[in-house]
Amino acid sequence: MEAPAAHNQAEPATDGVSARITVTSPEQMQQLGRRLAGLLRAGDLVLLTGELGAGKTTLTRGLGEGLGVRGAVTSPTFVIARVHPSLGDGPPLVHVDAYRLAGGLDEMEDLDLDVSLTDSVVVVEWGEGRMEELTDERLHVLIHRAAGDTDDETREVALTGLGARWAAVGLAEALGD
Repeated sequence: MEAPAAHNQAEPATDGVSARITVTSPEQMQQLGRRLAGLLRAGDLVLLTGELGAGKTTLTRGLGEGLGVRGAVTSPTFVIARVHPSLGDGPPLVHVDAYRLAGGLDEMEDLDLDVSLTDSVVVVEWGEGRMEELTDERLHVLIHRAAGDTDDETREVALTGLGARWAAVGLAEALGD
C-alpha cells in the first residue's frame, strides 16, 4: 500500500506546528491514522474537523489500530462517545462525536465516561469550537476534499499542533515519507 504523500516542510504558523498531507484513498486515511497514533500519548486531545464523509471516522479507525485498542472503531454519532480500552499497556481511546453537543465541555462531562480523560487519547469529531477548553495543548486535524478532485476520494489533511506538547513534535517529518 502506498503511503500518503506528505509535504515535508513544516508550515509556518504563529500559533502552532503544522503539516499538510494529501491522501488519495480511504486506505491511506486509515494508514495516516496508524502513523499519527505513534505520536499520541495519554492526555492528548485531537479535534477532527471536516464535512460529512470527509474521513474523520476512517482516520480514527486507523488511530485505534495504531494505539492497539479493543473494539471496532465506528462513528459514535448516536451514542456520542465510545471508550476503546487498550489491549496492551497503552492509553484507551475515547472517541467522541460532538456534532449534537451544543453545550460543549459541560455536556462532555455529563457523559459520565468510565475513564479519566487525562489518561486517554481523546479524539473529538466536530470538536472545533466546542472542546478547546479541555486543554491548551491539542492537535487540530482539518480534512477537506481536494480542489478539483474528480474521484471524490482525494483529501487534503492539515494538522496543527498547539501548545508546548506539540512544539517539539515534527509533524511533517514524523508523518512524511
